[in-house]
Amino acid sequence: MLLNPKRSATLHFRVSILSPLRHQSTLPPNPNPTTPLTKSQLKALVINRYSRGKFSDLIQNVVASPPVLLLACQNLTSRSNDVNSPAVASRFSVKELGRELGDNRFDVESCSVRMVPSRKKGESLVLPNLKLKVVIEAIRMVLEIVYDERFVTFAYGGRVGMGRHTAIRYLKNSVQNPNWWFKVTFDREKLDKNVDKLCLVIEEKIKDTVLIGIIRKLFECEVLQIELGGCYLGRGFPQECGLSSLLINVYFNGFDQEIQGLRLKINRENPRFDSNEVLSGSNVFYKPVKIYAVRYLDEILVITSGSKMLTMDLRNQVMKFLEGKLELKVDGLKTAIHSATSEKIDFLGMELQAVPPTVLRPPMSEKAIRAQKKYIRQKEVKAIELRNARETNRKKLGLKILAHVFNKLKQSGGEFKFDFHIENRVREIFTTWADEVVKEFLASLEEQSKWYRKLSAGDFLSLRHIRNQLPQELVDAYDHLQEQVDKHIKPIKARKALEEAERRIEAEEKQKYAERTVEELTRLCMKVDAPIELVRKAVKMAGFTNNMGRPRPIKLLIALEDTDIIKWYAGVGRRWLDFFCCCHNFKMVKIVVSYHLRFSCLLTLADKHESTKLEAIRHYTKDLKVSDFNGIEEMHFPTEREVKMMGDKILSDPKPVDGTLSLAMIRLASDEPSYSCVAHFCDRKDTIVYRVRLLQNRLNVNPLNEKKWVPRMGAIHESLNRKCLPLCPDHIHDLYMGAISLQDIDCTSFVDVD
Repeated sequence: MLLNPKRSATLHFRVSILSPLRHQSTLPPNPNPTTPLTKSQLKALVINRYSRGKFSDLIQNVVASPPVLLLACQNLTSRSNDVNSPAVASRFSVKELGRELGDNRFDVESCSVRMVPSRKKGESLVLPNLKLKVVIEAIRMVLEIVYDERFVTFAYGGRVGMGRHTAIRYLKNSVQNPNWWFKVTFDREKLDKNVDKLCLVIEEKIKDTVLIGIIRKLFECEVLQIELGGCYLGRGFPQECGLSSLLINVYFNGFDQEIQGLRLKINRENPRFDSNEVLSGSNVFYKPVKIYAVRYLDEILVITSGSKMLTMDLRNQVMKFLEGKLELKVDGLKTAIHSATSEKIDFLGMELQAVPPTVLRPPMSEKAIRAQKKYIRQKEVKAIELRNARETNRKKLGLKILAHVFNKLKQSGGEFKFDFHIENRVREIFTTWADEVVKEFLASLEEQSKWYRKLSAGDFLSLRHIRNQLPQELVDAYDHLQEQVDKHIKPIKARKALEEAERRIEAEEKQKYAERTVEELTRLCMKVDAPIELVRKAVKMAGFTNNMGRPRPIKLLIALEDTDIIKWYAGVGRRWLDFFCCCHNFKMVKIVVSYHLRFSCLLTLADKHESTKLEAIRHYTKDLKVSDFNGIEEMHFPTEREVKMMGDKILSDPKPVDGTLSLAMIRLASDEPSYSCVAHFCDRKDTIVYRVRLLQNRLNVNPLNEKKWVPRMGAIHESLNRKCLPLCPDHIHDLYMGAISLQDIDCTSFVDVD
């Protein structure tokens, strides 16, 4: 039973952010301060603060504006673009918050909540409450306008339309002939020691002591923690602050500019030439030396198409800049140079390797060619059958029309009138039929040969002594007929045209084969694979399969409703399908989702209702259909046909499966009054309390131990384990389905349970 609905305790003491000197806010007039600004209006407001190469007083004149804070509230909501004023007013006053920011009275520490873990030796976590989240989101929006256009094109993560899949598409479409590459790996360390350096970088473009003070205070209170070399950035975990991604891009912008300068220098030293003009008629192929770089937050991949010595020099320069100017610790052993063709490299949770083009687009096998020819023959036979049936129907219809006209003529004495004129329509129909018949006849070489032999061979009119005895008009008519037969029906021209078409097709095939062979020997492409072994390990660790690799039920989920069980499985499956849809071996991921997850869900439902697997399949079907309260069938899990037809969805930045796979929300039974939904600015009271159960705590495994945990798989912070969160039906649906994460929920508003 739920007792004493208290919210989590806040940190008590309060420290001033900056010096006691307080500046008055100079906010621009707004005709409707209760309406959020649009993004274009916000951009104009920020640009208005630009003077002498710097942006000044952004907190007092932009962030503290109530319309800007309302826009931040709107961005934090997950289901609606509009935020109701009562929903915000019931939590805090936007105007009062704006005055606190404008007068430099906002206290970061009082808005921070320390989450105590359930086990004694666990680590605590400091999270911002909803009021502080709004301030952080407002600062993020302003900094995004200031910096986004100044970032280089290969900086991904924390930017609109610049996510994981965008980076993968760049690697697959733009990187040509990679020879060597290396991935920069950082030692696991927090960026707290580099806060002064980060603030100096921000002060190069922004002159605002209040903003710098808030950022410093966020680091001091541990609300903002950036750990390089970890596995939680960009995954939707609650321990990631909303400013983390943007501040990482700001801090690494100097490094990005350095890499961009090296790329431009190499491009000037190795210009691009047209091989047809420079080396025409030669068997030599020109490959310019290129440098490619991709950075997704703290993951950096550098690729070269030159020699290994060039790559080694580039690696030394990269490490010198990162360790020297940015004062970061780089793992030199893991930041090793690898061959792009013989070794795979892990990047963005996927495996990359340089391969010839035929690996990505293999030629058709002999079996496939035979099947294609068989299919073509079947189509030809079917077309002949349809043509014969069409000719038969035309003959019957023509005879009916002629019989009808003949009967009308007999009944009317040789003349009759219609109420409407059909002569043109009938003439058009017969003309169309005649054209189609002639076209089909001329397209058949056998028919032409047959009729040519009948009309030209063995005719007595071709004998001279017979022609002299006949009238000249008859001889001329016969000669004209023979000329027309030779002109239109003689099969020699058609045969020559057919042979010419066959020769042209054969020459084109030879040319394509030659080009494909040359491309196979001279070009390398990027192959992106899903780490299928790690996926199978994750499936086994989460309990979807047993030691034999066969599906098994998950006992923990039996306490949920049938619909919630299916939604949880659907959320995990869809996250996997969305994340790996750009991979070459996407078919293997489909098998994992369509077989292991689907049948594990069926076995869980069967175990819950104490029935067999076959009975569960008969009741829910393989598509896992379930009925709602109104008796309407719903399908949340992707069907087998839907999974089979899936391909690259051209997504920008899909979230990995980590947050959904390692999280289980267990419903609690309670007679206590309902609480407000803890989703951002949700006013619904029809909530149900769910207890958070984390995978690493259930298995008693440390996520940092790669032998027992899945390598490169993140985990939600352990302090949230066994916390109870009231959620409305809409938001628990989104959480199960993976549409939102715990980052979209105010986790500081948990309730205590005895």
